Amino acid sequence: MGLVQGVAASFQPDGPLARAVQEYRPREGQLRMAEAVAEVMDQGGMLVVEAGTGIGKTYAYLVPALLSGLRVLVSTATKALQDQLFGRDIPHLRQVLGLSLRVALLKGRSSYLCLNRLESARQDWRMDERSALLHLARIENWSHATQTGDLAEVEALDENAPLLPLVTSTRENCLGARCPQAATCFVNRARRDALAADVVVINHHLFFADLNVRESGVAELLPSVHAVVFDEAHQLNEIGVQFLGRQLGTGQLSSLARDLEQVTQVHARGLAPWAALAADVEQCAEALRARFPASERLERMDWSAAGARWQSLLEHALDALARAAAALDLVAQVAPELQLLQDRVGELMELLQLFLEPVPPDAVRWLELGRQVRMLQSPLDVSGAMQQRVLPQGGGAGGNKSWVFTSATLGHDDKLSWMVESCGLDGARILKVPSPFDYAQQAALYIPKLFPKPAETGHSFAVAELALQGALVLGGRTLVLTTTLRAMRAIGDALAQALQGRDDLEVLVQGAMPKRALLACFLQEGAQQPGAILVASATFWEGIDMPGDALQLLVIDKLPFTPPDDPVQQARSRMLESQGKSPFKALHLPQAAVVLRQGAGRLIRRESDRGVLVVCDVRLTQMGYGRQLLAALPPMRRLAESSDFADALQALTRPSTRVPTLPSHPW
Repeated sequence: MGLVQGVAASFQPDGPLARAVQEYRPREGQLRMAEAVAEVMDQGGMLVVEAGTGIGKTYAYLVPALLSGLRVLVSTATKALQDQLFGRDIPHLRQVLGLSLRVALLKGRSSYLCLNRLESARQDWRMDERSALLHLARIENWSHATQTGDLAEVEALDENAPLLPLVTSTRENCLGARCPQAATCFVNRARRDALAADVVVINHHLFFADLNVRESGVAELLPSVHAVVFDEAHQLNEIGVQFLGRQLGTGQLSSLARDLEQVTQVHARGLAPWAALAADVEQCAEALRARFPASERLERMDWSAAGARWQSLLEHALDALARAAAALDLVAQVAPELQLLQDRVGELMELLQLFLEPVPPDAVRWLELGRQVRMLQSPLDVSGAMQQRVLPQGGGAGGNKSWVFTSATLGHDDKLSWMVESCGLDGARILKVPSPFDYAQQAALYIPKLFPKPAETGHSFAVAELALQGALVLGGRTLVLTTTLRAMRAIGDALAQALQGRDDLEVLVQGAMPKRALLACFLQEGAQQPGAILVASATFWEGIDMPGDALQLLVIDKLPFTPPDDPVQQARSRMLESQGKSPFKALHLPQAAVVLRQGAGRLIRRESDRGVLVVCDVRLTQMGYGRQLLAALPPMRRLAESSDFADALQALTRPSTRVPTLPSHPW
């Protein structure tokens, strides 16, 4: 039996999936996608698949991947999906299909415990805080039992915890083969497992970072892989641009200054004026930070706006590093730690030299301003890197490699041009599989007619008022997605003030607690809790699942256009104009359509879900381009008047008259 036939048989009503799980039911769209993936894995080539919510795309690509007998690399945009694939989906399918495959999980080094740095963390001055000491004790206890060293295994450990940089390594501070713990290093073990596995699960960040610095083991792994699947492929270009570029921040200079003083006091005391050299580097970092006002939120600035004074500060920093490098050259062979310092100084000097040179014509350079200042330079998209450094690679012994790119949202036209062009996938087979959900019955779309325009001062307050109106009817169950952190805070503050003194509704705002805890509160996990309104931005537009009655009202504050003054977007716009294209039609509109669709996709996650989507942006109905954005949304029924909106909310408080269906299973 060929691969396509074997895959089709797996999804039949009497196939292994149906026999293994009572809730399984065949889906036409899932079978279409699975057969298409099987064909490209059988013949080689590229396949781009937009699979609507509810298709079951994960199993539509995993079944052919596992049955193919090929060596497969699966890459995702998030660690959460990476863990789900490795810990739940692949083991389940391997058992159901009766396959004995070796599967490995590979993350970036910052995800793994560094045993050498764990030892030194006890003496770090930052361990004086009680919370840090408790986390350190928990990590130490766990370190004796873990087989992987993956810090995601540690319960109640926030991924942004300040302790983590002290117990993990970076490319700059890793001692490599010179480390006394090299034999038991979890990063090295993960890489060895990946090289020996049949299926390897990685993430896009790791994939592109490795293309740039050849540091994580993916570059060694990729030539031996016969099939590559990129899930959550809509994020591929932005992640790739970020990691294929170069960056240098004041934090790196300050970190080097601190280590320069501390390490030399242990291994080269008195052999050079280390304190003065370190102080010179830190003073340069301070001068760079002082050039711009500090800010709690990140802002981007065009490189040309930095001015001649900025160039002068970079030259001073380069001089300070050159003096440190000259001193380290004399003592580097004394200890591995000194050799590592010398390497770091050399890399920072190389980066400073890069940012002192003119910007290449095929790149964009900008400043990122916050509490620290970062300089960044990147390609305008990943098409060149994909065509020159990724796609040409054959599989194994010269065979044609198979490439699958999939997501729920990849563009706003039938050719998926936004995805295909930015990632250099010319000639790929295109497949669009619509969602099986009955959106006309399950969901409604409301666009308020009499509403402040997004640029007007009263817009955020009006969004908060509308969200509150719905939440009071539904007893919470409301998610507000904003396009900016400023709007998120304004809406959150307005809701909190309006609900002061009430104990039946609470307002949850992104950033108030870790994402996992925030979602648990919203979903009312554990003890009885009041209803909730969650106000969020950024990462909450995708990758979160709130099925059933947990979410019934989704409010989007405005159309998610990228800010027009963003340096990267400006550079891309100039490139498109030079090609005779309209930046709005070729770039801004497709991007907004993809993000809008991703956000709207949070509402209906199962066949039994019901809800209302509100987009508080009159441009959807008043501007000509609104029709294209409306077409990007699921085909929900439209609510014309505020009275229709009120009726729809009331209907959600009553039990559904539809025949209940079983919840969707991961496959």
